[in-house]
Amino acid sequence: MKSILLFVVLAATPSLLIPKPYPAPEKDAVCLSAEEKKLYDLMMAYRKENGLDPIPLSASLTLVAQTHARDLAEHYKFDPKNRCNPHSWSSKGKWTSCCYTNDHKRAECMWDKPKEIAGYESPGYEIAYYSSAGASAEEGLEGWKKSPSHNPLIVNDGIWSKVTWQAVGVGFYKEYGIVWFGEVEDPGDLPMCTAN
Repeated sequence: MKSILLFVVLAATPSLLIPKPYPAPEKDAVCLSAEEKKLYDLMMAYRKENGLDPIPLSASLTLVAQTHARDLAEHYKFDPKNRCNPHSWSSKGKWTSCCYTNDHKRAECMWDKPKEIAGYESPGYEIAYYSSAGASAEEGLEGWKKSPSHNPLIVNDGIWSKVTWQAVGVGFYKEYGIVWFGEVEDPGDLPMCTAN
């Protein structure tokens, strides 16, 4: 089974980004699947093991995670040699498309997606997971825990030690698992539901 972990390293300070005018998001409910809820619960249990508080689940960031997982599964050809990595966004949706390269020159394209898609008023930070057999909560988290780039983000270590996450969103679709982290509380404008 092929699994790849992806992470964005900050190349600039998000506060230097110039805000863009984005349309208001549609106000449909955001529903968490059983696998998404499982990943959220596993991540929060892992944080608790590390003496950390849980991060509030965000409907806005979950919407962004679910949207990106679907966009990747439907419009991105996974290949480690691909110039555009999986933090890229296609031109097939109501968002600004971009080719995200490993030099992070277009990092704001990713950081801006929570505002662009869900009206979340702060940059977001994404970790992504790919499995050719289909993404799962356990495999994704276990891989991230072993990753020197992902684990610090989840447990606020290293460059993330002074950050207090105020919101987190999760999304799964086919081969992709996505998690978004944010530094401001979700305003709660989007209703949230969970699968039974």
